[in-house]
Amino acid sequence: MATPKIVLFYRFTPLADPEAIRLWQHTLAASNNLTGRILISEHGINATVGGDIADVKRYVRGTRSYAPFSDADIKWSDGTGSGVSDFPRLSVRVRPEIVTFGVPGEVKVDADGIVGGGTHLSPNELHELVEQRGDDVVFFDGRNAFEAEIGRFRNAVVPDVSTTRDFVAALDSGRYDHLKSKPVVTYCTGGVRCEVLSALMRGRGFDEVYQLDGGIVRYGEAFGDEGLWEGSLYVFDKRMNVDFTDKAIALGRCTLCQAPTSRYRNYPDEGGRELTLVCQTCVPDA
Repeated sequence: MATPKIVLFYRFTPLADPEAIRLWQHTLAASNNLTGRILISEHGINATVGGDIADVKRYVRGTRSYAPFSDADIKWSDGTGSGVSDFPRLSVRVRPEIVTFGVPGEVKVDADGIVGGGTHLSPNELHELVEQRGDDVVFFDGRNAFEAEIGRFRNAVVPDVSTTRDFVAALDSGRYDHLKSKPVVTYCTGGVRCEVLSALMRGRGFDEVYQLDGGIVRYGEAFGDEGLWEGSLYVFDKRMNVDFTDKAIALGRCTLCQAPTSRYRNYPDEGGRELTLVCQTCVPDA
């Protein structure tokens, strides 16, 4: 693999025949030697795939040839360059939701995307909001809690959730009701989880909900480590985490020695988890 690249994108749009889209996407990705995960539902598509740059470009062109996906925001990043795939295989599946909050009946989409979601903010618009509203602005992490251990927006609210399904119960519990009158900015890796989360929050009485357009990825491209983001970004591929610049700080702590680290590895700990924060000294790479 000469120049490995990974692309991340989603598009919320009504799909009358998700199975037909699945077959087309599988053929398109497989014929270009890509691996990764593509989820399709009647609400749209959510994909992270990787391969050689020329193959990925052909896949992106093919995907954008379908009118409902033509304006998808494609986020590019470098693969590991290790000579092997950044994903174990290609998986293309139809699911009730492209982000599994467990409430497919609450998700409404039209040709413009999610219906009733939060106001989109570009990275620059986010900074303008913070300048105008100051400490009233609440950053609300839309990812699983373990992802936030190595990176998050400064002073963010990080719900104690281990899966995306847990967010609905967390919101319905009332523990965040005190935020309903505040400007709340939801954020996640590439933006897809916040499309749904912001709509769920608005439907539960949060008055002023925003979402970071393009997610942490687009923010990091704009401001690196000179803005409001701190630490590393967890990613769901062989890389495990990425830094925006060489100035990224290590927020995480090795579970064995407590040294600063942003390094997740498959390593059993006392709690029985496999994916664990461990430093290179305690658990060297094979």
